[in-house]
Amino acid sequence: MKKYDVIIIGAGTSGLTARREIAKKTQNYLVIDDGPLGTTCARVGCMPSKVLIQAANDYHRRHKFESMGISGADKLEVSTEAVMEHVRSLRDRFVRGVKVGMEDWQSMHLLRGRAKFIDSNTVEVDGEKLWAEKFVLATGSRPLIPGSMMDFKSHILTSDDIFELESLPKSVAVIGLGVIGIELGQAFNRLGVEVSGVTLDKAIGGLTDPKIQDYAALKFEDEFPILYASAELKEITSDGKVKIQAGEKTLLVDKIILSMGRRSNADKLDLDKTNMKLTDRGLPKYNKNTMVADGAEHIFVPGDVNADRPILHEAADEGTIAGHNIFAEEPVCFKRRKSLGITFTDPNIATVGKRHSEIKEDFVTGEVTFEGQGRSIVKLKEVGLLHVYVSSKTHEVIGAELMAPDGEHLAHLLSWGMSMKLTVFEMLKMPFYHPVVEEGLRTALRNAASKLEDKNQELYRCADTPIR
Repeated sequence: MKKYDVIIIGAGTSGLTARREIAKKTQNYLVIDDGPLGTTCARVGCMPSKVLIQAANDYHRRHKFESMGISGADKLEVSTEAVMEHVRSLRDRFVRGVKVGMEDWQSMHLLRGRAKFIDSNTVEVDGEKLWAEKFVLATGSRPLIPGSMMDFKSHILTSDDIFELESLPKSVAVIGLGVIGIELGQAFNRLGVEVSGVTLDKAIGGLTDPKIQDYAALKFEDEFPILYASAELKEITSDGKVKIQAGEKTLLVDKIILSMGRRSNADKLDLDKTNMKLTDRGLPKYNKNTMVADGAEHIFVPGDVNADRPILHEAADEGTIAGHNIFAEEPVCFKRRKSLGITFTDPNIATVGKRHSEIKEDFVTGEVTFEGQGRSIVKLKEVGLLHVYVSSKTHEVIGAELMAPDGEHLAHLLSWGMSMKLTVFEMLKMPFYHPVVEEGLRTALRNAASKLEDKNQELYRCADTPIR
C-alpha cells in the first residue's frame, strides 16, 4: 500500500491552493480528482458566466444609443451561436491558464479517479488502497436537482452544462432567482430569449433588506415576468416543450434553467467510514477558522465541500488555511475576511459584511437612490438603491446591501472600510472624486451619520490624528 504525508481529494480552487502550501513542506503528497480539470470557476462558474453577461449587456446597451445621438441601433443583430462560441473560447482560455499552472507537478502527484474512505487514514481509488497521515477534502459541489424533477432532466439546464449550448433556446423558465439564476435570466433575456422567472420570495441575488428586495424585484420585472410561487413540472408536451405550473400561472417553455443551489460532494466520500463528526445532512462538522474536521484532527475540509461560503475567494482562503495548518504543531486560528457577495446583474447586486437579516444590535440605516445621482445620469444608468448599516453604539459600518450601477466597486470600498473597522465618520473623511458613482456611497454615509447623536466633521483638522 502506498503511503503519503498528505492526500488532497479534489483539484479545484481550494484543493490547488492547499497543494501550493503543502508543496512547500513535502513532496510526498498526492492529489486525487475524478472530474474535468480547470476548477468550477473557470469551467462552469464565475468566468464563462461573466463572458455571457458582458455580451448581453453590450447588446442591450443599444437601447440607449438614440438618446445619445448614435443612430443605427435598430440594425444591430445578435447571433446566439456566435455568442456561445465566444463564451466557450474565453472559457477554454481560462481553463488552460489553470491547467498550465498544474504542469510542473501533475505527472508526479496527480491521480485521476474517485476516492472513497475505507477508514480514517485510508482511501480506495479504482481498487487501489492509499494511506495518508493527513487529508484535505476539497471535492467541491454540484448543482442541486430535486428528485421530483429528474424525469425532466433532458430539458433542464444547470450552470454545469449551460455553456455547452450551441445556441440559446427561444424560451426558458428560470427556477430560483439567487445569484446564478438572476444573472443568467437577465443575460438570456437581453440576448433575445423569452424568459420567465419563478422564485418563492423576493430574496433575489441574496438580498434580505425588505426595501431593497422590493426595489430590485420591480426593476427586474421591468425586463421579464417573475412569478412568486413554487414550480411544479407537469409534462413534456408533444412539441417538446415543458409545462410548468407556478401558482395559478401555467408556463410552456423550451428549457428550464434550474438554479436551486448547489450540493456538497461530501456525500461521495463515504465519510461515515472515518471518525469525522457529521451534521444531519451528512456534511462535515469543522472549525471555520482552522479548517480542522471535528473528531478527525488530521482531516481538513476547505471550499464548497463544507457548504459554508461557496465563493472562489473564500475557497482560496480556506485552502490556504488548510495547507498551512496541515503541518502546524497546533492549528492556527485565522480571521476570516468580511463577507462579500456580488451578483453581476445590471445594476450589480451586492451584500457586504452583515446582511440586514443578520444584524442583532441597534443600528441606523443610511440610504441613497441612484435615480438622479450625477455620474449615474451621465452613464444613463439611473437605477439603484443602497443601504449602509451603522452601529448605533460604535458608529462602525457593519453591513450593507445594494443594487447599484458599478456596485461591484462600491461593495469593495465598503468591505475594505469594514475590515479596517472604520466608523461612518472615518469613512466620510476618505476622498471622493467628482463626478463618480462613489459619491452615492458618500450620500448614504452622510444620511446614516445624520441619524446618530454624535456629529463629526468630514475633514481632519491639522491637529487631528489620522486613521491608523
